[in-house]
Amino acid sequence: MPLHDLVEYFNGRFGREHRSSYRPFMLKDNQVSGLFGPLRIDSHFSPIRQALNPTALIGHAARIDVSTSSTQYLCEDEIENLLINNEKQPTSLESIITFDRLSRTVHMLNFLTLLPAHGSLFLDVDPRHILGIKQDHGVYFGEVIAQCGLCTPNIVIVLPVHSLYARYYQALLTGLDNYRQQGYQVALKFDYGAREETVLDLIVALSPHYVIVSANGLANRNGSAAPGYLDELTTVVASVNGQSILQGIDQKKTDSLARSANFDLVEGSYYRAIAFDYRGKLGTANVR
Repeated sequence: MPLHDLVEYFNGRFGREHRSSYRPFMLKDNQVSGLFGPLRIDSHFSPIRQALNPTALIGHAARIDVSTSSTQYLCEDEIENLLINNEKQPTSLESIITFDRLSRTVHMLNFLTLLPAHGSLFLDVDPRHILGIKQDHGVYFGEVIAQCGLCTPNIVIVLPVHSLYARYYQALLTGLDNYRQQGYQVALKFDYGAREETVLDLIVALSPHYVIVSANGLANRNGSAAPGYLDELTTVVASVNGQSILQGIDQKKTDSLARSANFDLVEGSYYRAIAFDYRGKLGTANVR
């Protein structure tokens, strides 16, 4: 189905679900945006690459670009305030679920414009969305995926793991397992200084397809401790037949750390202007 027709389809579907004439999806210059109250949602894609051959892509991580109508970009905390504290929204939970679904639909539609749209699409899912949906996680979005001509194994559901949700880990893992039963791939993403044994226990409990570690978080670790911890983490991930990803690499030092710690995959701005051949030689390239 042409992208224009897909946008019209999802606008109609949104209107029926919310009993409204509001049309949140817009198409301009072959890019889809979504409207959520005063917010405009756009997509940014970053390639996921093989660590030993960064020119080989296995998929893309979708990130949300959020602006107001005056194109003033908002930080995450400001988005949270708009979602939670605005009394004009139905309820905070309903608002979060709607925002999460709308964002992922925008990413899915824009993913179709990548040439080629190959590999997997990594989509962050708000933990509150998983906790708010009590059963059949992924059924709603499965219909979106099918309408776009893709299938659930193309999609990696990424759960950002935060210490705030420590008491709800079991419910979150159950939700992720529900996604997996629908055919999705699943990933855990650690962006905070969690206790190392907690991280490893979660990986063993879920056996995710992917485990993502933020390179930014490594800067807060003791320089001598990080390599040993990463070696242990990638070993545990491999033991459950998963793949490890070091995300947010922006310098050669961190790229070297990813390979020395045996990460399978890498992502970050460092790779935008360079490419490696199979012998490890460095060269320039136009890399998306």
